[in-house]
Amino acid sequence: MLSLLTFLPLVGVVMILAIARGNAADVARNSKYGALWTSVVTFLVSLVLWFQFDKSTAEFQFVAHLDWMPQFGISYHMGVDGISLLFVLLTTLLVPICILASWDSIKDRVKEFMVSFLILESFMIGMFCALDMFLFYIFFEAVLIPMFIIIGVWGGPRRVYAAFKMFLYTLLGSVLMLVAMLAMYFEAGTSDMIELMDYRFPIEMQPWLWLAFFASFAIKVPMWPVHTWLPDAHVEAPTAGSVILAGVLLKFGGYGFLRFSLPMFPDATVMFASLIFTLSIIAVIYTSLVALAQTDMKKLIAYSSIAHMGFVTAGTFALNVQGIEGAIYQMLSHGVVSAALFLIVGVVYDRIHSREIAVYGGLVKRMPAYSLVFMLFMLASVGLPGTGGFVGEVLVLVGLFQVNTWVAAFAATGVILGAAYMLYLYRRVIFGQLTKEALMKIQDLNAREWLIFAPLIIITLWMGIYPSSFLDFMHVSVQHLISQIDTALAASGQSLAGR
Repeated sequence: MLSLLTFLPLVGVVMILAIARGNAADVARNSKYGALWTSVVTFLVSLVLWFQFDKSTAEFQFVAHLDWMPQFGISYHMGVDGISLLFVLLTTLLVPICILASWDSIKDRVKEFMVSFLILESFMIGMFCALDMFLFYIFFEAVLIPMFIIIGVWGGPRRVYAAFKMFLYTLLGSVLMLVAMLAMYFEAGTSDMIELMDYRFPIEMQPWLWLAFFASFAIKVPMWPVHTWLPDAHVEAPTAGSVILAGVLLKFGGYGFLRFSLPMFPDATVMFASLIFTLSIIAVIYTSLVALAQTDMKKLIAYSSIAHMGFVTAGTFALNVQGIEGAIYQMLSHGVVSAALFLIVGVVYDRIHSREIAVYGGLVKRMPAYSLVFMLFMLASVGLPGTGGFVGEVLVLVGLFQVNTWVAAFAATGVILGAAYMLYLYRRVIFGQLTKEALMKIQDLNAREWLIFAPLIIITLWMGIYPSSFLDFMHVSVQHLISQIDTALAASGQSLAGR
């Protein structure tokens, strides 16, 4: 089932390459429909996993295990637990939405764009399902290639600069991670991630391994001060590229911490928790203040993403059930809400071809439906009760309060600052007098745009009103993760309770 899900988008790639013949209009139309139906079928297959998943166990399910390089002990090993399944569903949900969002805005090389997106989807799903360390690394790095192409070919005026900056930042961290993986392989004699989670790495080795993985995951999150590639990438990327970058790719770092840093290097995790808290608080406060100073809508939302991911890293290293579940929930909620906010910007950009806040004002008079949808996702980003953003933030803060009151208090300032920059953006764009000539005839949301926003609205409200439907999936896996950490710490005379 997981192999089918992972490689089904590549079947769509072959189909597009096979049927995309004729004049340019026919090629573009066939490519769009081929990509859309492939991504929709992939999403429906992922729903089968959702309904068949056993929430009562922390074991990995739907496992595929085949010899790949048996002479080196490296295998094709795939599986999902209650944590990774939710990220797979997030990925398969956002890709068809991205394709619909690109329906009219991508006019050149449509076939190549759709092929790139389906290849990207395949790599993203594979990364969340991989249970062999080297297979994980291949998918983790392979994602860079289609994302580099999407930004570099279909991005804005400085697209090549932004694409190369993203590529070089992430590649540098990943090289260090590969070195650490090789050290782990020679130490443990296996690349199987399940076995590595139970392997006891020497205490003197753990800090170096932890730091090598941290270099890669911190850039992916991204954490301060290695965050500078993200605003450039977002501003230059096409709307669909920004959606998938914020919705899924930023989650790679947080997911990596949960899969590698916490269970495999527990002593080093406890040792460096204070460092993570410090960097997370700086990210929450500093990037929120930077967001307040932005004049470009996309750049403001990009900085808000960094602030929200600061909550995620802080909650992850709280090392308790509330903190880790809050971090996962925040990642899922942010994946939906930030994707929606970039789509919100894309709607007016497609009409006016400007992202400058000063260009807008008074849109509520011409676009009431747009204003309503914008308001919902703006409030979800702020963390309004009844939306998914609220649940994640509250759980993280509860988890942090159990560890360090000051860290929780400083993190809570991010909620206030988040309200400040999002309300500032909304007021400037939506309210005020409608005086600008270019806005006098601007059209409200059309049927395709309603189709894009409808599932995101439903999920945002669903996550806020009925969070247990998501928390139940991850709860047993999170408890198992914490018990792994506690057992490993006990062997070295430590405990999570005594931190």
